[in-house]
Amino acid sequence: MSATIRSFSSLYLATLLMVLAAGLLTTYLGLRLAAIDVSKIWIGAMMSAYYLGLVAGSKIGHRLIARVGHIRAFVATAGIVTASALGHALIDDLNVWLLLRLMVGICMMCQYMVLESWLNEQADSKNRGTVFASYMIVSYLGLVLGQGAMSLNPELTIKPLLLVAICFALCIVPLALTRRIHPQPMRPAPLKIKTFWLKVPQSLTTIALAGMIVGSFYGLAPAFAAAQGMNTEQVAAYMATTVVAGLLAQWPMGKLSDRIRRSRLIRTNTVLLGILVLAMAALPLSGYLQLAFTFCFGVLAFTLYPLATALANQNIEQDERVALSATILLTFGLGASTGPLIASAFMQFGGSRMLYAFMALVAALLFLRLTQVNYQQKQQEKSQPKDYVMASGDLVSSPLAAALDPRVDQATAQQQLMADPELVVVEPGQGVQQELVFETEPVAEADEQVPSQSGQTTTSVDSKIS
Repeated sequence: MSATIRSFSSLYLATLLMVLAAGLLTTYLGLRLAAIDVSKIWIGAMMSAYYLGLVAGSKIGHRLIARVGHIRAFVATAGIVTASALGHALIDDLNVWLLLRLMVGICMMCQYMVLESWLNEQADSKNRGTVFASYMIVSYLGLVLGQGAMSLNPELTIKPLLLVAICFALCIVPLALTRRIHPQPMRPAPLKIKTFWLKVPQSLTTIALAGMIVGSFYGLAPAFAAAQGMNTEQVAAYMATTVVAGLLAQWPMGKLSDRIRRSRLIRTNTVLLGILVLAMAALPLSGYLQLAFTFCFGVLAFTLYPLATALANQNIEQDERVALSATILLTFGLGASTGPLIASAFMQFGGSRMLYAFMALVAALLFLRLTQVNYQQKQQEKSQPKDYVMASGDLVSSPLAAALDPRVDQATAQQQLMADPELVVVEPGQGVQQELVFETEPVAEADEQVPSQSGQTTTSVDSKIS
């Protein structure tokens, strides 16, 4: 295991620096905008612009990497992100900040595509799980360190932006000096949105609405915490606690999904999340109690995406997985780009606590939709004709029944069989064998389906949500 991690150390180090900078930049912008008392809609628009950039970057990144290669594409986009981060320090115009945030999203998606495609190509079947588990751990660690870096610079001066630029500049170095084999150019992943929405509606619905919840949290939770009277160090601790909870919950939730039907587990998770965020919106929480609530929020909110991804992957064929991954990322990006806008409108007219009230509404809609789809799938399964057909009339009335009845002697059975020219003569002592095979197609995501034994398949998106 240690040898595997060392062999990909350059990619992991680049990921750590990049995600640290991204997490620090997101929290800094949220606190800075809240400090100058701008409209909550502007804060939501900043986060939505980032996610729109991620969606657009998925298309731009494919073309760029195919044209100039992985390392050159990574270096070019890292340079643009570094300049964009410093642009926030030079210009105070919110319209320019919105454009810079869009550019950061586009370029960072290209960087993620470089890293993940590189890992995916050069990891083999023996170490793929270890490679991507390590990648996810490094990504979460980068998010936590980003919040810690914010607490070390409580004054909202230019220093955090300088640190962001330094980290984005340094993440180029490990890839530029790596001795690993350069990966092959990427091929565009096809999109089959309508096909997959019909085949795995529960999964994609969960991914879209989970994107709204997670995107709203990352974009607006710093402003919510500041409105509750927290200082910069407390806001950083609040965010870091949530991220750590999401990291710690991945492994046990994955093991649990191998034992409990994933569709049922997602609905249970949604109900618990809805109750929790409703309590966070209504109760006057503070101190350690507030940290405990946001820890539970991280456990429930950050596991919806991997659970839905695993449910989708267990219901499609192997040759459809690339297209499914592209559809999942697009669906999550669209959800995450609309969530902050709607949540910021709630906060603008109803106060900061409406952030979690909005999440409670989303959780309720998700549960209702999942229940409806699951019921429709069960009804569809019941209405489908079965392959098994009772054949009592044909067999009992047929002379073949005599050959199968042990009470009839062989001579009598032979006479009855000879009397029917459509039946094959059976020699005495030869016997008759018949094998019936019954197969029933399971409905895509209904509760009756047994979870796949191959384990939980996840797509690493949590590192992108900062």
